[in-house]
Amino acid sequence: MFKIKKAEFLSADVKLFEIVAPEIAKRRQAGQFIILRLDEQGERIPLTIADSNPEQGTVTIIVQGIGKTTKSLNQKESGDSIMDVVGPLGKASHMEKFGTAVCIGGGVGSAIAYPTAVALKEAGNHVITINGARNKDLIILEEEMKQFSDESYITTDDGSYGHHGFVTDILQKLIDEKRELNFVLAIGPIPMMRAVAEATRPHNIQTVVSLNPIMIDGTGMCGGCRVLVDGDSKFACVDGPEFDGHKVDFTNLINRNRIYQGLEQESLKQHECQLLEQADKKEE
Repeated sequence: MFKIKKAEFLSADVKLFEIVAPEIAKRRQAGQFIILRLDEQGERIPLTIADSNPEQGTVTIIVQGIGKTTKSLNQKESGDSIMDVVGPLGKASHMEKFGTAVCIGGGVGSAIAYPTAVALKEAGNHVITINGARNKDLIILEEEMKQFSDESYITTDDGSYGHHGFVTDILQKLIDEKRELNFVLAIGPIPMMRAVAEATRPHNIQTVVSLNPIMIDGTGMCGGCRVLVDGDSKFACVDGPEFDGHKVDFTNLINRNRIYQGLEQESLKQHECQLLEQADKKEE
């Protein structure tokens, strides 16, 4: 069992957890992830490590409650436990002094971009961060990102905070200004990552994306996380999760992620019904 040391909501459906996992905290590098299971009946889900504290033996994850498991996880509080936590998994982000590096996070993707932004700054890069979300309430880690940014931008789809528009608006503005951009990292919803890759493609700007396919064992044995990169099959859990954004087949990724969409929705519906039944019983 892995104890939750800290649990706090960053927004209505996004929650930060610090989990006691000393061995993972010692070895974790930017870009890597864990796979956790809440209980014996639970599914295994991958979550990127947003931060770690080797001295305290903790790893930090940031979770958006979307399906049954993530919503169940977000009900846990400090002092609760998680049955299984395995990691660190996946390849660490490639780090070097590129020059000017742009880190783009969409929604909860900012939690994944954050540790890479820190590592890029520590490697001596000029770091530009772009945080985007549907609205102001969904912007996370704004101050944390600023600490390691030479320039920082915020965008919201509805214009409630920062630039009214998308992260690609800011990226395109930098490109149009003839800024020398040597490296771009984009993490977030698949359409956003694809749009970033298409914006940088004509200019041959090195662009990396972190993929989020269906994943089960995290060791490359199940084949569930297969993605197409430059026409070849890769396993996101062991070959990634980061890949060249100009070579990723995003259409294939979207289609594969939709395979179990109906079952996922039904599972969530059953879970929500169970919660309502439990609440009714408590009131009785």
